[in-house]
Amino acid sequence: MSVGDLAVYVGADREQKLLEGARREGEITIYTSAQTSDLGPVVEAFEKKYGIRANLWRAGSEVVLNRALQEARAGRHTVDVVETNGPELESMSREQILQAITSPHHADLIPPAIRPHGEWVGTRLNVFVQAYNTKMVRKEDLPKTWEELLDPKWKGKLGIEAEDSDWLAGIFGELGEERGRKVFREIVAKNGISVRKGHTLLTQLVASGEVPLSLTVYNYKAEQLRREGAPIDWFTIGNAIARPNGVGVARHAPHPHAAVLFYDFELSEEGQRIIADREFVPTSRKIDTPLNKVPMTFVDARVSIDEYDKWKNLYMSLFGGGR
Repeated sequence: MSVGDLAVYVGADREQKLLEGARREGEITIYTSAQTSDLGPVVEAFEKKYGIRANLWRAGSEVVLNRALQEARAGRHTVDVVETNGPELESMSREQILQAITSPHHADLIPPAIRPHGEWVGTRLNVFVQAYNTKMVRKEDLPKTWEELLDPKWKGKLGIEAEDSDWLAGIFGELGEERGRKVFREIVAKNGISVRKGHTLLTQLVASGEVPLSLTVYNYKAEQLRREGAPIDWFTIGNAIARPNGVGVARHAPHPHAAVLFYDFELSEEGQRIIADREFVPTSRKIDTPLNKVPMTFVDARVSIDEYDKWKNLYMSLFGGGR
């Protein structure tokens, strides 16, 4: 069966058909931007359950996108599955690299995880939250509004990641652009904001105390460090800003059975529990996490593409570049 045939097959023997074909294929190639320590457990569980060898290639999300684009344009069909950020997956969909999939697991997912075209699906949420060093900031002193960060006590204590323009789009959707521009310009003017490149680095700087309070970190990274005993915790000012990241199957996957089988596995309750164990927020409603009770504003991946220049330029004008 071709990728297209497998994509829409929903018979009761779907998994069996996929498994039989995947074992004939013997392997799968996955391109990902996820840390090996985060996606690795999902891949290892897939290999152990089905006996299919996975070839994992990892790079930054933009590099993953560029490699997939270059190979597709050259007619080289190497990749089976792409597992990366939502905006990059949306770009691949627009370039007709990905195959629309119908999966029985879609019914278990939250609505923002499902794309209208069906060519990729959200497997987990990148949730932007605020984080603080618990030795340097008391919980009772945490701000409840952005305006509270104008207090002089925050001077020299604030940090932000260098490229979180999609977070800004979500925040301005909540605050309105006029209020948002005003408050963040005033915060930078009065108390300063240290701009750092890389979410992992910024989270580590909060844990070390170099940046006592960060306006943007990914909740899973702060939670990972907290669980390891670092003096860090996270909170939210207003709604948390969330963006689905996910998985897509290549339209010309050389191992189509294995590709669709992996797609289903990552969306299954078993795969989603592994994702939750890494402190990510899975998109399956079957999995309970602390963030299920946190109000969220979702940023559509299309905004990150179609309005990229607007939000990038506004972000730079407010906060400047990183180091």
